[in-house]
Amino acid sequence: MSDPFDSMSAEELRGWLSDAAKLWLAHDGLWFQAVENDAGLAKAIAADTEAWRRFSPLEAKRIMQRLGLEPGGGIPALVRCLQYRLYARLNRQRVVEQSDTRCVFRMEACRVQDARKRKGLQDFPCKDVGLVEYTTFAATVDPRLRTRCLGCPPDPHPDAWYCTWEFTLMDEEAGAPG
Repeated sequence: MSDPFDSMSAEELRGWLSDAAKLWLAHDGLWFQAVENDAGLAKAIAADTEAWRRFSPLEAKRIMQRLGLEPGGGIPALVRCLQYRLYARLNRQRVVEQSDTRCVFRMEACRVQDARKRKGLQDFPCKDVGLVEYTTFAATVDPRLRTRCLGCPPDPHPDAWYCTWEFTLMDEEAGAPG
């Protein structure tokens, strides 16, 4: 049987990729809701955190492999890899500051939080999960990278964004920003 994707245009392939990312996120949400309904919010967040602790390095490694990157590429490699995450197909995100040793990454529109907002619900308190997610992703790209949350629900935030993360490249010997 032939692969139906072989004959698709770039536009058709992008559509399939976007749909796959949406389905991945829908599965993540349905899984979370099932755990929450069965065991409560705290246990669902704990399970979600553990899942992201395992998934984020896998995603980073796969992206790096596809891009031909080895660990240790610093801020430029991280910024490049962030563009290829599944979330990047669904959310509006951007790097708002960047230097050789630091970058600030912002999620301006989040599919999950936007849906909650439309339903009149409070922001999902994703900070604890995000700390694990972004820390493990960045450390997989380069073990010298340190992650700091500058704001993420349940923290208050302006309407212009949901979460903001700072990544700093540390000097291996001094343990300080490089």
